[in-house]
Amino acid sequence: MNTSYEMNGLRIVDLTKVLDPKTESRRCHLIRYNTGGPIPDFHTALDLTSHLGTHCECPYHHDDNWPSVAELPLTTFMGRGLYVVLDLPENHQITGDDLEKAIGGRVKEGDVVILDSPHKLAPFTPATNGPDDHRLVVGEDSAKWFAAKKVKCVGFGDGVSIEDCLENVKPFHDILMAENIVFLEVLKNLDQLKKDVFFVSYAPLPIVGADSCPVRVYAIEGLSEFSE
Repeated sequence: MNTSYEMNGLRIVDLTKVLDPKTESRRCHLIRYNTGGPIPDFHTALDLTSHLGTHCECPYHHDDNWPSVAELPLTTFMGRGLYVVLDLPENHQITGDDLEKAIGGRVKEGDVVILDSPHKLAPFTPATNGPDDHRLVVGEDSAKWFAAKKVKCVGFGDGVSIEDCLENVKPFHDILMAENIVFLEVLKNLDQLKKDVFFVSYAPLPIVGADSCPVRVYAIEGLSEFSE
């Protein structure tokens, strides 16, 4: 399956995990049926968890009083993407100082910052938080840095964990989601990017009351307004 495409002088990279109900560990069931009548009219009932595959988490995920997927403006889900691979020791907790050194002079208000590292492990598997999990982790300090920079979204490649322990996970979510900053999890094909600055889109279905939603994420390289 192709993950990158050329179109009208632009390069498009698909950053989405392909979902197969046969192999997904999270809830993913498809029920195909014919609505009846002389002309075949097949529909599919989707029985999915909101945190399936590549998904966008919204503030309602951590507080009943914060916006759900449908209550955020469409512009929340697109913008200038900045991909950063942090060359830090195994299991290191990313600090604000780390981020400042890596991208402090480049990040802009409203950016979508995607974090990664060389210490890769596919998330949400039996190996998560096990002896072979050497991913970098986020926490309160990195959340405060992102909030101060007023980014709109933080995304994660396979080199950064967002589920290591309560002491890190809860403040990271609460600090950022209180500012309506959303998360992109389970991003794939980041190694196919040729630029570290690009336009990125990840719009969820506007479902009232949904805390998260699977999304099709793609980067467009070459748009002048989103190139530096």
